[in-house]
Amino acid sequence: MAIPVETFFLTPDAQGTLQAQIQQMVAEGILSGRFQRGERLPSTRALARHLGVSRITVTLSYTELQANDYLTSRGRSGYYVSDSAPEPPAFSAPQKRHETVDWSRAIGQRFSGGVTPRRPSDWARYRYPFIYGQTDPTLFDHANWRLCAIQALGVPNFRALTTDYYDQDDPELIEFIARHTLPRRGIIAKPDEILVTMGAQNALWLTTQVLLNPRRTAAIETPCYPALRDILTLSRCRLAPVPVDAQGLPPDAIPQGADVIFTTPSHHCPTSVTMPLDRRRVLLSRARDLDALIVEDDYEFETAYLAPASPALKSLDTDGRVIYAGSFSKSLFPGLRLGYLVGSAEFIQEARALRASVLRHPPGHMQRTAAYFLRLGHYDALIKRTAKALHARRQVLNAELTRHGLTVAGQSAHGGSSVWIELADGIDTAQLTETLRHRDVLIEPGQPFFVGADAPTNFCRLGYSSIQADLIPEGISRLAAALT
Repeated sequence: MAIPVETFFLTPDAQGTLQAQIQQMVAEGILSGRFQRGERLPSTRALARHLGVSRITVTLSYTELQANDYLTSRGRSGYYVSDSAPEPPAFSAPQKRHETVDWSRAIGQRFSGGVTPRRPSDWARYRYPFIYGQTDPTLFDHANWRLCAIQALGVPNFRALTTDYYDQDDPELIEFIARHTLPRRGIIAKPDEILVTMGAQNALWLTTQVLLNPRRTAAIETPCYPALRDILTLSRCRLAPVPVDAQGLPPDAIPQGADVIFTTPSHHCPTSVTMPLDRRRVLLSRARDLDALIVEDDYEFETAYLAPASPALKSLDTDGRVIYAGSFSKSLFPGLRLGYLVGSAEFIQEARALRASVLRHPPGHMQRTAAYFLRLGHYDALIKRTAKALHARRQVLNAELTRHGLTVAGQSAHGGSSVWIELADGIDTAQLTETLRHRDVLIEPGQPFFVGADAPTNFCRLGYSSIQADLIPEGISRLAAALT
């Protein structure tokens, strides 16, 4: 690695000859750890031109540093930091400065302290990770994603790479969403009714900011997606938790005064149960009676490998009161952070303006790369390959759960990638999670998914998108053993 010539500069008030100053710059860079052993220094010609000194001055400086074993010369390739150069000294940690700002008073609004559960950052090193929503590297199409990313960097895509999309989105990605993705859910939408977001969570935040305020009420499922509850709490709107049943959100339990109804009908989070078609129609009728809007989070419809997915709630909407949130981050990889909102043009206009004021737009390169990956058929092939693997894992998981007498409280009739488990009363799955971590098993405790102080502690979610089928039996055996 070469050390940039720009890291060198002469100060007007420096003491000593130019040769001594250059020696000091290099020695200080090595002693401070900025210049590492084996790194190549700028050539004598380049550094002399940069500093405005003669080349012989730089050469003599380098020669002296070489004599003192700071540098070494490698023939015609130049000067390098010597492998035996002095090590940077090990200084003790600096004392903490005394801050005088009272942050408890200075912070006007707090955004930390939410209930969204955190998984270990090193979850992939665990042998039995029953973690939801993570990518299995053995299934992902690395080669074609890389080719699409390279293609998106090409000259023909220069405008897509560099355009400031603050008031629009990549037209190729929008076209694919409108012509291919949404029709599969029974949804017909025009380009001005679609907004690309930084994942589904960003879509839910934008929706919340546009539709809700402290005077309005949001009906929310319980249990529910914890990040949505954090978003709604920060909006300071009124929350109306509605307990779900075996068919998802019960429309008749939605209270009067609800302004916005948040629901996950295709795969309820976290139980994965699917709302039947008849209930979806009743929910739309209930929203009409309340003059409420519905936000449909369709986060996992692609995993319908047992039976065709039910039509999206948005596809049954004739009033324009359903706002639809989708995501490619779940089906491709979480770090992609690409989702989309579909709604009436008036709503999308406001959401787009809010997006522009906060983050302008999702990166153009990622939008165009995803557009190629989708358009060239790689996405459909990935979904098919993933569905086959998930189906096999689900069969193994269900067999092992039955063998060990564990109760499945919820799973999708169409497929999915997780199951919702109910354990015996009195079991605290938060404590169980910590116990299992020491046995190389990861699960997700269920308490954070519930709204309210009296949340049950005996539920947990087991994801199977990140664990191989042949590892599931031993993982469930360890879970069962921890319960005895």
